[in-house]
Amino acid sequence: MFSDSANIFLLASLTAVATGVGALPFLFLKDFSKSQMAVANAVAAGLMLSASFSLLAEGTNFSAWKTLFGALLGLLMVVGAHRVLLKQKGASYSIEGLPQADFKKILLIVGIMTVHSAAEGVSVGVSFGDTVEFGILITLAIALHNIPEGLAIALILIPRGISVWKSTGWAVFTSLPQPLLAVPAFLLVTFFEPFLPIGLGLAAGAMIWMTFEELVPEALEDGSRSLVSVTMTLAILSFILFQLVLNH
Repeated sequence: MFSDSANIFLLASLTAVATGVGALPFLFLKDFSKSQMAVANAVAAGLMLSASFSLLAEGTNFSAWKTLFGALLGLLMVVGAHRVLLKQKGASYSIEGLPQADFKKILLIVGIMTVHSAAEGVSVGVSFGDTVEFGILITLAIALHNIPEGLAIALILIPRGISVWKSTGWAVFTSLPQPLLAVPAFLLVTFFEPFLPIGLGLAAGAMIWMTFEELVPEALEDGSRSLVSVTMTLAILSFILFQLVLNH
């Protein structure tokens, strides 16, 4: 059992590392114009929206009602967290000299993506509770799936002044719940499995809210509606194509 747990932890750790890979293309892009900021936010919005509906689809395979409940719970939680942050006007925040507005936005996004990763970590553990082969397949799928999610995180952090390497670190950080929860979910599969659709829905609800509350309006501030809508559509289609290739 120890050997199984150790192997699952190591395999699940690859999913966290894969998330950081998504930030590496920004080693070759330093400065962002307003139009590039609009494109970055629009791509991030498209990727997060696609990932959200992917989570909802996965959750409904377990329980449609639990997934819907989780999505509503995620919406309520992220709206509540947002209001709490808005009230902290007198607090002092400092990350690389970022303005408070950017800091709060980054804090929300990192938090949402971490919750999202927790649900996927449980998914990894539950899949290993079925068969080893199925567990490895799901782990590899999530690892590859994490690369565009890491890209989405980088698209939000790097244009706001966070360095490439720190953005890579934050991307990996958001996926740390995957190896940390994969082993407990494997050992206690009968306990964790009923909560999996709720967790998937919770992450999806929060990500959908973040997309329309923060990313889309900010993209529209820096670029035309045509640029933002076309970019978002292409990002969504690219994510779907990526999943189709992955599934085959």
